Amino acid sequence: MVKKSAKKNAFYAQSGGVTAVINASACGVIETARKNKGRIGKVYAGRNGIIGALTEDLIDTSKESARVIAALRHTPSGAFGSCRYKLKGLEENRAEYERLIEVFEAHNIGYFFYNGGGDSADTCLKISQLSKTLGYPIQAIHVPKTVDNDLPITDNCPGFGSVAKYVAVSIREAAFDVASMAKTSTKVFVMEVMGRHAGWIAAAGGLAAENEGDAPHIILFPEVVFNERAFLARVKESVNKYGYCAIVVSEGVRDSKGKFLAEAGGVDAFGHAQLGGVAPVVARMIQKKLGYKYHWAVADYLQRAARHIASKTDVEQAYAVGKAAVEMALAGKNSVMPAIKRTANKPYRWKIGEARLAKVANVEKMLPKNYISKDGFHITQRCRTYLQPLIQGEDYPPFKNGLPQYVKLKNVAVKKKLVKAFKVA
Repeated sequence: MVKKSAKKNAFYAQSGGVTAVINASACGVIETARKNKGRIGKVYAGRNGIIGALTEDLIDTSKESARVIAALRHTPSGAFGSCRYKLKGLEENRAEYERLIEVFEAHNIGYFFYNGGGDSADTCLKISQLSKTLGYPIQAIHVPKTVDNDLPITDNCPGFGSVAKYVAVSIREAAFDVASMAKTSTKVFVMEVMGRHAGWIAAAGGLAAENEGDAPHIILFPEVVFNERAFLARVKESVNKYGYCAIVVSEGVRDSKGKFLAEAGGVDAFGHAQLGGVAPVVARMIQKKLGYKYHWAVADYLQRAARHIASKTDVEQAYAVGKAAVEMALAGKNSVMPAIKRTANKPYRWKIGEARLAKVANVEKMLPKNYISKDGFHITQRCRTYLQPLIQGEDYPPFKNGLPQYVKLKNVAVKKKLVKAFKVA
Protein backbone atom coordinates (compact mmCIF):
# COMPACT_ATOMS: atom_id res chain seq x y z
CA MET A 1 0.00 0.00 0.00
CA VAL A 2 1.44 3.35 -1.08
CA LYS A 3 1.39 5.94 1.69
CA LYS A 4 -0.34 9.13 0.59
CA SER A 5 0.18 12.70 1.77
CA ALA A 6 -2.28 15.57 1.51
CA LYS A 7 0.19 17.46 -0.69
CA LYS A 8 0.10 16.14 -4.26
CA ASN A 9 3.03 15.90 -6.65
CA ALA A 10 2.93 17.24 -10.20
CA PHE A 11 3.72 15.59 -13.52
CA TYR A 12 5.13 17.70 -16.36
CA ALA A 13 6.02 16.52 -19.86
CA GLN A 14 6.90 17.84 -23.30
CA SER A 15 5.28 16.57 -26.47
CA GLY A 16 5.59 16.91 -30.23
CA GLY A 17 8.21 18.92 -32.07
CA VAL A 18 10.29 20.97 -29.64
CA THR A 19 10.97 24.70 -29.93
CA ALA A 20 13.57 27.30 -28.99
CA VAL A 21 11.47 28.27 -25.95
CA ILE A 22 9.62 25.17 -24.71
CA ASN A 23 12.13 24.89 -21.87
CA ALA A 24 11.20 28.42 -20.81
CA SER A 25 7.70 27.04 -20.20
CA ALA A 26 9.23 24.15 -18.22
CA CYS A 27 11.13 26.74 -16.20
CA GLY A 28 7.88 28.60 -15.55
CA VAL A 29 6.14 25.44 -14.35
CA ILE A 30 8.95 24.23 -12.09
CA GLU A 31 9.87 27.60 -10.56
CA THR A 32 6.22 28.42 -9.82
CA ALA A 33 5.65 24.99 -8.27
CA ARG A 34 8.74 25.47 -6.07
CA LYS A 35 7.35 28.79 -4.85
CA ASN A 36 4.24 26.89 -3.76
CA LYS A 37 5.89 24.06 -1.83
CA GLY A 38 3.17 24.21 0.78
CA ARG A 39 0.62 23.04 -1.79
CA ILE A 40 2.62 21.14 -4.42
CA GLY A 41 5.13 18.42 -3.60
CA LYS A 42 7.70 17.49 -6.20
CA VAL A 43 7.53 18.05 -9.94
CA TYR A 44 8.19 14.82 -11.78
CA ALA A 45 8.95 15.13 -15.49
CA GLY A 46 8.05 12.41 -17.94
CA ARG A 47 11.05 11.15 -19.84
CA ASN A 48 10.01 11.44 -23.50
CA GLY A 49 6.57 12.86 -22.88
CA ILE A 50 3.53 10.79 -21.99
CA ILE A 51 5.59 7.68 -22.65
CA GLY A 52 7.45 8.46 -19.42
CA ALA A 53 4.15 8.27 -17.54
CA LEU A 54 3.07 5.02 -19.18
CA THR A 55 6.41 3.31 -18.54
CA GLU A 56 6.91 4.87 -15.07
CA ASP A 57 10.05 6.54 -16.35
CA LEU A 58 9.92 9.70 -14.27
CA ILE A 59 12.54 12.37 -13.65
CA ASP A 60 12.90 14.06 -10.27
CA THR A 61 13.33 17.75 -11.04
CA SER A 62 13.98 18.49 -7.34
CA LYS A 63 17.48 17.09 -7.92
CA GLU A 64 18.29 20.12 -10.07
CA SER A 65 19.50 23.36 -8.52
CA ALA A 66 17.62 26.64 -8.81
CA ARG A 67 20.42 27.93 -11.05
CA VAL A 68 20.07 25.01 -13.47
CA ILE A 69 16.29 25.29 -13.63
CA ALA A 70 16.63 29.03 -14.29
CA ALA A 71 19.03 28.25 -17.16
CA LEU A 72 16.25 26.29 -18.88
CA ARG A 73 14.80 29.67 -19.82
CA HIS A 74 17.57 30.21 -22.37
CA THR A 75 18.13 26.57 -23.45
CA PRO A 76 16.48 25.24 -26.66
CA SER A 77 14.88 21.83 -27.38
CA GLY A 78 13.12 19.60 -24.85
CA ALA A 79 15.16 19.16 -21.66
CA PHE A 80 13.25 16.03 -20.64
CA GLY A 81 12.79 14.47 -24.06
CA SER A 82 9.65 14.71 -26.18
CA CYS A 83 7.55 12.23 -28.13
CA ARG A 84 5.00 11.86 -30.88
CA TYR A 85 2.46 9.65 -29.20
CA LYS A 86 -1.28 10.16 -29.10
CA LEU A 87 -3.47 8.39 -26.56
CA LYS A 88 -6.36 6.47 -28.08
CA GLY A 89 -9.86 6.84 -26.71
CA LEU A 90 -10.80 5.09 -23.48
CA GLU A 91 -12.97 2.60 -25.35
CA GLU A 92 -10.11 1.75 -27.74
CA ASN A 93 -7.38 1.26 -25.16
CA ARG A 94 -8.60 1.25 -21.57
CA ALA A 95 -5.32 -0.37 -20.48
CA GLU A 96 -3.39 2.86 -21.15
CA TYR A 97 -5.61 4.86 -18.83
CA GLU A 98 -5.58 2.24 -16.11
CA ARG A 99 -1.79 2.22 -16.34
CA LEU A 100 -1.62 6.00 -16.01
CA ILE A 101 -3.75 5.84 -12.89
CA GLU A 102 -1.47 3.16 -11.45
CA VAL A 103 1.58 5.35 -12.02
CA PHE A 104 -0.07 8.55 -10.79
CA GLU A 105 -1.38 6.82 -7.68
CA ALA A 106 1.96 5.16 -6.92
CA HIS A 107 3.72 8.54 -7.07
CA ASN A 108 0.95 10.62 -5.49
CA ILE A 109 0.45 12.73 -8.60
CA GLY A 110 -2.53 15.05 -8.62
CA TYR A 111 -1.44 17.67 -11.16
CA PHE A 112 -0.75 17.01 -14.83
CA PHE A 113 0.92 19.62 -17.08
CA TYR A 114 1.34 18.70 -20.74
CA ASN A 115 3.39 21.04 -22.90
CA GLY A 116 2.59 20.69 -26.60
CA GLY A 117 0.41 21.48 -29.60
CA GLY A 118 -2.99 20.36 -30.83
CA ASP A 119 -2.50 16.62 -30.42
CA SER A 120 -1.05 17.24 -26.96
CA ALA A 121 -4.14 19.25 -26.06
CA ASP A 122 -6.18 16.19 -27.00
CA THR A 123 -4.05 13.98 -24.74
CA CYS A 124 -4.39 16.48 -21.90
CA LEU A 125 -8.17 16.61 -22.39
CA LYS A 126 -8.38 12.83 -22.08
CA ILE A 127 -6.28 12.86 -18.91
CA SER A 128 -8.49 15.59 -17.43
CA GLN A 129 -11.46 13.26 -17.73
CA LEU A 130 -9.89 10.48 -15.63
CA SER A 131 -11.56 11.65 -12.45
CA LYS A 132 -14.98 11.48 -14.06
CA THR A 133 -14.53 8.30 -16.13
CA LEU A 134 -12.31 6.19 -13.87
CA GLY A 135 -12.60 7.90 -10.52
CA TYR A 136 -9.03 9.16 -10.15
CA PRO A 137 -8.77 12.82 -9.04
CA ILE A 138 -6.37 14.78 -11.21
CA GLN A 139 -6.17 18.29 -12.62
CA ALA A 140 -4.84 18.45 -16.17
CA ILE A 141 -3.62 21.74 -17.63
CA HIS A 142 -2.35 22.06 -21.19
CA VAL A 143 0.71 24.30 -21.63
CA PRO A 144 0.55 25.63 -25.23
CA LYS A 145 3.50 25.21 -27.58
CA THR A 146 3.87 24.92 -31.33
CA VAL A 147 6.01 26.59 -33.96
CA ASP A 148 3.09 26.11 -36.36
CA ASN A 149 1.02 28.74 -34.49
CA ASP A 150 -2.13 26.78 -35.26
CA LEU A 151 -3.77 26.44 -31.83
CA PRO A 152 -7.17 28.16 -31.63
CA ILE A 153 -8.31 30.79 -29.10
CA THR A 154 -4.81 31.86 -28.04
CA ASP A 155 -3.59 34.91 -29.99
CA ASN A 156 -0.35 33.10 -30.81
CA CYS A 157 1.58 30.04 -29.67
CA PRO A 158 4.84 30.05 -27.68
CA GLY A 159 7.56 28.82 -30.01
CA PHE A 160 6.17 30.57 -33.07
CA GLY A 161 7.59 34.04 -32.44
CA SER A 162 11.15 32.72 -32.36
CA VAL A 163 10.83 30.58 -35.48
CA ALA A 164 9.18 33.55 -37.20
CA LYS A 165 12.14 35.75 -36.26
CA TYR A 166 14.63 33.13 -37.49
CA VAL A 167 12.86 32.72 -40.84
CA ALA A 168 12.56 36.47 -41.46
CA VAL A 169 16.22 37.03 -40.55
CA SER A 170 17.40 34.06 -42.66
CA ILE A 171 15.57 35.00 -45.86
CA ARG A 172 16.80 38.58 -45.55
CA GLU A 173 20.43 37.53 -45.09
CA ALA A 174 20.32 34.87 -47.81
CA ALA A 175 18.74 37.32 -50.23
CA PHE A 176 21.62 39.76 -49.76
CA ASP A 177 23.95 36.90 -50.71
CA VAL A 178 21.98 35.98 -53.83
CA ALA A 179 21.59 39.59 -54.94
CA SER A 180 25.35 40.05 -54.85
CA MET A 181 25.93 36.99 -57.08
CA ALA A 182 22.95 37.19 -59.40
CA LYS A 183 24.63 38.92 -62.35
CA THR A 184 26.84 35.95 -63.22
CA SER A 185 25.65 33.14 -60.95
CA THR A 186 22.62 32.14 -58.84
CA LYS A 187 19.43 33.98 -59.71
CA VAL A 188 16.92 32.05 -57.61
CA PHE A 189 17.00 31.05 -53.94
CA VAL A 190 14.30 28.85 -52.41
CA MET A 191 13.97 28.45 -48.64
CA GLU A 192 11.66 25.76 -47.29
CA VAL A 193 10.04 26.25 -43.90
CA MET A 194 7.74 24.19 -41.67
CA GLY A 195 3.98 24.37 -41.92
CA ARG A 196 2.05 21.31 -43.06
CA HIS A 197 -1.43 22.82 -43.22
CA ALA A 198 -1.11 26.38 -41.90
CA GLY A 199 1.15 28.99 -43.49
CA TRP A 200 2.03 31.04 -40.41
CA ILE A 201 5.77 30.36 -40.62
CA ALA A 202 5.92 31.03 -44.35
CA ALA A 203 4.02 34.27 -43.76
CA ALA A 204 6.61 35.32 -41.19
CA GLY A 205 9.21 35.36 -43.95
CA GLY A 206 7.23 38.22 -45.47
CA LEU A 207 8.25 40.48 -42.59
CA ALA A 208 11.67 40.80 -44.23
CA ALA A 209 10.13 42.60 -47.22
CA GLU A 210 9.74 46.11 -45.85
CA ASN A 211 10.38 48.02 -49.09
CA GLU A 212 9.76 47.57 -52.80
CA GLY A 213 12.05 44.88 -54.20
CA ASP A 214 12.94 43.39 -50.80
CA ALA A 215 13.03 39.62 -50.43
CA PRO A 216 11.14 37.41 -50.27
CA HIS A 217 9.56 38.17 -53.62
CA ILE A 218 7.31 35.12 -53.48
CA ILE A 219 5.74 33.17 -50.61
CA LEU A 220 4.00 29.84 -51.23
CA PHE A 221 1.33 29.03 -48.63
CA PRO A 222 -0.45 25.73 -47.85
CA GLU A 223 -3.72 27.68 -47.93
CA VAL A 224 -3.20 28.68 -51.60
CA VAL A 225 -3.45 26.05 -54.33
CA PHE A 226 -0.17 25.94 -56.23
CA ASN A 227 -0.50 27.25 -59.78
CA GLU A 228 2.66 26.39 -61.72
CA ARG A 229 2.03 28.79 -64.60
CA ALA A 230 1.32 31.80 -62.38
CA PHE A 231 4.25 30.92 -60.14
CA LEU A 232 6.78 30.68 -62.96
CA ALA A 233 5.53 33.92 -64.44
CA ARG A 234 6.08 35.65 -61.11
CA VAL A 235 9.61 34.20 -60.80
CA LYS A 236 10.49 35.46 -64.29
CA GLU A 237 9.03 38.88 -63.52
CA SER A 238 11.07 39.14 -60.33
CA VAL A 239 14.33 38.18 -62.03
CA ASN A 240 13.71 40.66 -64.84
CA LYS A 241 12.82 43.45 -62.41
CA TYR A 242 15.26 42.89 -59.52
CA GLY A 243 17.91 40.65 -61.04
CA TYR A 244 17.07 37.74 -58.76
CA CYS A 245 14.19 36.02 -56.96
CA ALA A 246 14.03 34.86 -53.33
CA ILE A 247 11.24 32.48 -52.38
CA VAL A 248 9.86 31.15 -49.09
CA VAL A 249 7.89 27.93 -49.50
CA SER A 250 5.91 26.09 -46.86
CA GLU A 251 6.43 22.32 -46.70
CA GLY A 252 2.65 21.83 -46.99
CA VAL A 253 2.07 23.42 -50.41
CA ARG A 254 -0.43 21.39 -52.46
CA ASP A 255 -1.45 21.15 -56.08
CA SER A 256 -4.96 21.48 -57.52
CA LYS A 257 -5.68 17.84 -56.68
CA GLY A 258 -4.86 18.40 -53.02
CA LYS A 259 -1.60 16.45 -53.14
CA PHE A 260 1.48 17.72 -51.36
CA LEU A 261 4.16 18.79 -53.83
CA ALA A 262 6.65 17.05 -51.54
CA GLU A 263 4.66 13.96 -50.53
CA ALA A 264 7.07 11.11 -49.78
CA GLY A 265 4.57 8.39 -48.85
CA GLY A 266 3.80 6.91 -45.44
CA VAL A 267 2.52 8.57 -42.26
CA ASP A 268 4.01 9.58 -38.91
CA ALA A 269 2.95 8.53 -35.41
CA PHE A 270 0.08 11.03 -35.43
CA GLY A 271 -1.19 9.81 -38.82
CA HIS A 272 0.13 12.85 -40.71
CA ALA A 273 1.49 12.35 -44.24
CA GLN A 274 5.29 12.21 -44.32
CA LEU A 275 6.79 14.85 -46.57
CA GLY A 276 10.05 14.90 -48.48
CA GLY A 277 11.44 18.28 -49.51
CA VAL A 278 9.40 20.81 -51.46
CA ALA A 279 12.29 23.27 -51.97
CA PRO A 280 14.20 21.03 -54.42
CA VAL A 281 10.94 20.24 -56.26
CA VAL A 282 10.22 23.94 -56.77
CA ALA A 283 13.85 24.78 -57.59
CA ARG A 284 14.15 22.07 -60.24
CA MET A 285 10.85 23.21 -61.75
CA ILE A 286 12.29 26.71 -62.14
CA GLN A 287 15.52 25.43 -63.67
CA LYS A 288 13.71 23.16 -66.10
CA LYS A 289 11.15 25.73 -67.28
CA LEU A 290 13.12 28.99 -66.99
CA GLY A 291 16.75 27.86 -67.04
CA TYR A 292 17.83 29.91 -64.03
CA LYS A 293 20.64 28.74 -61.80
CA TYR A 294 19.31 28.11 -58.32
CA HIS A 295 20.14 27.26 -54.73
CA TRP A 296 17.75 25.93 -52.14
CA ALA A 297 17.82 25.35 -48.39
CA VAL A 298 15.61 23.56 -45.89
CA ALA A 299 15.47 25.34 -42.54
CA ASP A 300 14.24 22.12 -40.87
CA TYR A 301 15.39 21.76 -37.24
CA LEU A 302 17.49 24.93 -37.46
CA GLN A 303 14.40 27.15 -37.44
CA ARG A 304 12.97 25.70 -34.25
CA ALA A 305 16.30 25.22 -32.43
CA ALA A 306 17.69 28.72 -32.97
CA ARG A 307 17.64 30.00 -29.39
CA HIS A 308 20.53 32.38 -30.15
CA ILE A 309 18.16 34.63 -32.11
CA ALA A 310 14.96 33.97 -30.16
CA SER A 311 12.24 36.59 -29.85
CA LYS A 312 12.19 38.20 -26.42
CA THR A 313 8.41 38.43 -26.63
CA ASP A 314 8.26 34.70 -27.31
CA VAL A 315 10.52 33.82 -24.37
CA GLU A 316 8.44 35.95 -22.00
CA GLN A 317 5.18 34.40 -23.20
CA ALA A 318 6.55 30.86 -23.00
CA TYR A 319 7.54 31.39 -19.38
CA ALA A 320 4.22 33.09 -18.61
CA VAL A 321 2.06 30.18 -19.82
CA GLY A 322 4.10 27.73 -17.73
CA LYS A 323 3.68 29.91 -14.66
CA ALA A 324 -0.03 30.41 -15.34
CA ALA A 325 -0.60 26.67 -15.76
CA VAL A 326 0.50 26.03 -12.18
CA GLU A 327 -1.52 28.96 -10.88
CA MET A 328 -4.61 27.62 -12.66
CA ALA A 329 -4.12 24.19 -11.13
CA LEU A 330 -3.76 25.71 -7.65
CA ALA A 331 -6.98 27.64 -8.28
CA GLY A 332 -8.75 24.32 -8.81
CA LYS A 333 -8.94 24.54 -12.60
CA ASN A 334 -9.05 21.45 -14.80
CA SER A 335 -9.17 20.79 -18.55
CA VAL A 336 -7.98 24.29 -19.44
CA MET A 337 -5.08 25.98 -21.24
CA PRO A 338 -3.45 29.34 -20.52
CA ALA A 339 -4.15 31.46 -23.61
CA ILE A 340 -2.35 34.60 -24.75
CA LYS A 341 -4.74 37.51 -25.22
CA ARG A 342 -3.62 40.52 -27.27
CA THR A 343 -4.92 43.76 -25.79
CA ALA A 344 -3.14 46.26 -28.06
CA ASN A 345 -0.93 46.36 -31.18
CA LYS A 346 0.91 49.67 -30.78
CA PRO A 347 2.45 49.43 -28.32
CA TYR A 348 2.01 45.67 -28.19
CA ARG A 349 0.35 44.48 -25.01
CA TRP A 350 -0.85 41.07 -23.93
CA LYS A 351 -2.15 39.15 -20.94
CA ILE A 352 -2.90 35.54 -20.04
CA GLY A 353 -6.46 34.30 -20.37
CA GLU A 354 -8.04 30.87 -20.24
CA ALA A 355 -9.31 28.44 -22.87
CA ARG A 356 -11.33 25.26 -22.40
CA LEU A 357 -9.50 22.21 -23.75
CA ALA A 358 -12.67 20.91 -25.39
CA LYS A 359 -12.45 23.93 -27.71
CA VAL A 360 -8.70 23.58 -28.33
CA ALA A 361 -8.06 19.87 -28.92
CA ASN A 362 -7.86 18.80 -32.56
CA VAL A 363 -8.70 22.26 -33.92
CA GLU A 364 -6.27 23.92 -36.36
CA LYS A 365 -6.15 27.70 -36.78
CA MET A 366 -5.34 28.46 -40.39
CA LEU A 367 -3.85 31.63 -41.83
CA PRO A 368 -6.83 33.96 -42.51
CA LYS A 369 -7.57 34.80 -46.14
CA ASN A 370 -7.15 38.51 -45.45
CA TYR A 371 -3.57 37.84 -44.33
CA ILE A 372 -2.65 36.69 -47.85
CA SER A 373 -2.32 39.13 -50.77
CA LYS A 374 -4.92 38.89 -53.55
CA ASP A 375 -2.41 37.32 -55.95
CA GLY A 376 -1.64 34.64 -53.34
CA PHE A 377 2.12 35.27 -53.29
CA HIS A 378 2.66 37.52 -50.26
CA ILE A 379 1.26 38.86 -47.00
CA THR A 380 -1.03 41.84 -46.41
CA GLN A 381 -0.54 44.78 -44.08
CA ARG A 382 -3.07 43.20 -41.72
CA CYS A 383 -0.85 40.12 -41.49
CA ARG A 384 2.22 42.25 -40.90
CA THR A 385 0.45 44.10 -38.07
CA TYR A 386 -0.34 40.77 -36.42
CA LEU A 387 3.13 39.24 -36.88
CA GLN A 388 5.46 42.17 -36.20
CA PRO A 389 5.12 42.32 -32.39
CA LEU A 390 5.77 38.59 -32.05
CA ILE A 391 9.38 38.84 -33.25
CA GLN A 392 10.27 41.90 -31.20
CA GLY A 393 13.23 42.00 -28.86
CA GLU A 394 16.33 39.88 -28.38
CA ASP A 395 16.91 37.56 -25.44
CA TYR A 396 20.43 36.28 -26.01
CA PRO A 397 21.71 33.30 -24.05
CA PRO A 398 25.07 33.68 -22.27
CA PHE A 399 28.07 33.11 -24.55
CA LYS A 400 31.45 31.57 -23.77
CA ASN A 401 34.31 30.94 -26.18
CA GLY A 402 32.11 32.38 -28.90
CA LEU A 403 29.33 29.85 -28.38
CA PRO A 404 25.98 29.97 -26.56
CA GLN A 405 26.03 28.17 -23.22
CA TYR A 406 23.07 25.87 -22.72
CA VAL A 407 22.29 23.69 -19.74
CA LYS A 408 22.12 19.88 -19.65
CA LEU A 409 20.08 18.41 -16.82
CA LYS A 410 21.08 15.41 -14.76
CA ASN A 411 17.56 14.00 -15.24
CA VAL A 412 17.77 11.76 -12.19
CA ALA A 413 15.26 8.91 -12.43
CA VAL A 414 12.59 8.43 -9.79
CA LYS A 415 12.71 4.97 -8.26
CA LYS A 416 10.02 2.76 -9.76
CA LYS A 417 7.33 1.48 -7.42
CA LEU A 418 5.34 -0.76 -9.74
CA VAL A 419 6.42 -4.33 -10.37
CA LYS A 420 4.54 -4.69 -13.63
CA ALA A 421 6.13 -3.11 -16.70
CA PHE A 422 4.10 -1.55 -19.49
CA LYS A 423 4.93 -1.85 -23.14
CA VAL A 424 4.08 1.13 -25.34
CA ALA A 425 2.76 0.09 -28.74
